[in-house]
Amino acid sequence: MSTVLDPSAPASRPPRRRRVRATPVAWLLWGAVIFFFLNVAGVIGSVLVNSFGRRWFDTWLPEGFTTDWYGQAWEEFRLLQVLTVTVEVALLVVGISVLIGAPAAYVLARRTFPGRNVVYLMFLLPILMPPVTYGIPLATLLYELGLAGNLSGVVLANLVPSVPFVILTMTPFIEQIDPGIERAARMCGANTRRVLLRIVGPLLLPGVLAASILVLVRTVGMFELTFLTAGPDSQTLIVALYYSMSASGIRAQQSVDAMAVMYTAMMLVLLLVALRFVNPTQLVARVKEDVE
Repeated sequence: MSTVLDPSAPASRPPRRRRVRATPVAWLLWGAVIFFFLNVAGVIGSVLVNSFGRRWFDTWLPEGFTTDWYGQAWEEFRLLQVLTVTVEVALLVVGISVLIGAPAAYVLARRTFPGRNVVYLMFLLPILMPPVTYGIPLATLLYELGLAGNLSGVVLANLVPSVPFVILTMTPFIEQIDPGIERAARMCGANTRRVLLRIVGPLLLPGVLAASILVLVRTVGMFELTFLTAGPDSQTLIVALYYSMSASGIRAQQSVDAMAVMYTAMMLVLLLVALRFVNPTQLVARVKEDVE
């Protein structure tokens, strides 16, 4: 069966594409964003190039390139000990924060009681406030108790913002679990311990992993609290980087830049892993909802 086309019928025209015209305000905003990222890329690029450069004064590029500065930084700043302390502090903070924050998040997600929003807001205060505002009184208290200046003081200080991070991250995961599953398990004879370990625990593994990675990133990058409570043998990488730049004496800038590149690379890897498991937009929406 053939179809006869009417030559008098108007030909169908393709849909017109709408042209989006940028306003002057939009151009200014895009220009500011591009300018910002170019400055950041320039700073990071100069540090990266200088960490491999032999001599670099008034030329576009160094006179030569070498990797000796990384070995010198490793020996001069005792990076093996610093990295060991950083890993120990991060793992201890992550473990203790999950042990404290997971039960607290479960209670806040499952129980309704007077003042629940106030309690939740109090947990969020260490996240909303700058660490210096409560870091100095906290460090003073830890020094009076003899807990500062060592590894325990650094861990205790970092627990203050880390436990709220665990609560903030795990509460949405717990709320997504249907309470009917727990009731059905209890009706089948499971006690509270078995319900938490066999039913709720496996379902909360993604939330525990997300909270752990988030706390790990924050602990490694936390400068204020660690700087106020660390001693000579309990400095993390970011505090050691600060001392290497501000301490007296003559140090090659290339070795300091090599240490900065190591720290930046480690933080970048941790950040990419964190973004793989944590959605920042959900966390921001959660904070706004609870504050309101």
